Amino acid sequence: MIERRAINGRETNPVGLGCMSLSWAYGTPPSEDYALQLLNRALDLGYDHLDTANIYGLGHNETLIGKALKGRRSEFFLATKMGIVVDGARRGVDCKPETIRACVEQSLTRLQTDHIDLYYMHRRDFATPIEESMGAMADLVREGKIGAVGLSEMSAETLRRAHAVHPVAAVQTEYSLWTRNPELGVLQTCAELGVTLVAFSPVARGVLANGVRDMAALPDNDLRHTMPRFNADNWPRNLALADAFNAIAAREGVTPAQLSLAWVLSRGSHVVTIPGTASIPHLEENIARWDWEIPAATAAELDALINQSTVSGPRYGAVIQQTIDTEEFA
Repeated sequence: MIERRAINGRETNPVGLGCMSLSWAYGTPPSEDYALQLLNRALDLGYDHLDTANIYGLGHNETLIGKALKGRRSEFFLATKMGIVVDGARRGVDCKPETIRACVEQSLTRLQTDHIDLYYMHRRDFATPIEESMGAMADLVREGKIGAVGLSEMSAETLRRAHAVHPVAAVQTEYSLWTRNPELGVLQTCAELGVTLVAFSPVARGVLANGVRDMAALPDNDLRHTMPRFNADNWPRNLALADAFNAIAAREGVTPAQLSLAWVLSRGSHVVTIPGTASIPHLEENIARWDWEIPAATAAELDALINQSTVSGPRYGAVIQQTIDTEEFA
């Protein structure tokens, strides 16, 4: 049976909640009333690690969490991020010390709190040495504005450089059966340094939760339309993998989402995961079997079925890939 797991010394349910979908990216965001209900239902169900970012809905997501959960702040571990810049036509990454300081104040205001438990640099700023950025983050820890420092979508080498300046509590990166990049170094380096690996998109952007079948049915602004794995050439092959995966889930007596999450959590006791959803029934489904441990033989079967060699297409297009610091398969 899977146990609770620690982030920066604080025990949390290993299945947390990624809040992005309440504001942006996948499908059509829910109404504010429904989103407020969902966030409160999450705490009632036992979710005690909530993940957001200043970029999700351009501040909307943090504002929503502040409004919904101000009176329940002590009940959850709060993570947010800074670093990705969207300013009109301007897109980029900015982790300069002065930007970090300005962004944390804005996030604290939107979240209606005086303390962020885990504050991430959302992407690597290749124009600013990671040591300079970490120095600014360390200052925020000393001042009590944040409890710990996190990195997102960064390599094992960058993690080591950052950790030498100030302890890194968590590295957030995409990790699922169909995205294995952490296995090229970050997964092992996190274990070695005592860093929690926070897996986002653990159900493969809905694919391994039986949540995507007909791409034409998704809204035009759905983020998946921009991703190569969902294009007309690659999607039929990837859907066939999902169908085979769904059959294994049925055999094991769990839902596809529950099987996906159990596989991710089997990758190490330092791994936690943050599936996102804008649906209360899916919220309930994702945490219902959080402590179910996947049989080793089933995990090996899944490893062989879905991996970097069997999935069709890269996870990002060329432009977005330039902002990613994680290791890549040849």
